[in-house]
Amino acid sequence: MNSSLYFLIGFIGLIMLIEMANNFFDHAFNAYGLAPRTVQGLAGIPLGPFLHGSFAHVQSNSVGLLALGTLAVMRSGSRFPWVCLAIVLVSGVALWVVGRPAIHVGASGLVFGLFGYLLLKGILDRSILSVLVALVVAAVFGTIILSGLLPTDVQVSWEGHLCGLGAGFVAAVAIPNEPSPSQRSGASRMA
Repeated sequence: MNSSLYFLIGFIGLIMLIEMANNFFDHAFNAYGLAPRTVQGLAGIPLGPFLHGSFAHVQSNSVGLLALGTLAVMRSGSRFPWVCLAIVLVSGVALWVVGRPAIHVGASGLVFGLFGYLLLKGILDRSILSVLVALVVAAVFGTIILSGLLPTDVQVSWEGHLCGLGAGFVAAVAIPNEPSPSQRSGASRMA
């Protein structure tokens, strides 16, 4: 199995384990979530995606992470962990700047970021496979993503979702594609 797929499965397993511990302590860990424009809230930039409000919250994020993450692993290969790191950091900083005063937790910013990454990569790469993946992602997840961008529930960080989507676009542009096997073998022959 691809090491990036292990990374994805490990991340999902870790957020589930953290939620078990967090639940045991009555979600006290959520104090380390992202609190916009506060010094203590800076810790939430890297920690927020690991913290959740309930098992249902973890479950809904895990489904999106598994589906979109698997497609992103197929798309980005060994660069997948870097794609995730870029999405988490860029969306976290953006949310820290623009988010409403609340403690924001959850991996949904990463889910929305992977959606944005896959969508824009399909457009930028212009290969038939990338465009097909982008179309499938848009068709299957588009309605869910659009509804998550609307401020309809005060318990949902729609601005975190929006920042995640934007961070996915940034990652699609900033992180180059992994060289194909033919490109790698051609480069080694030239060396």
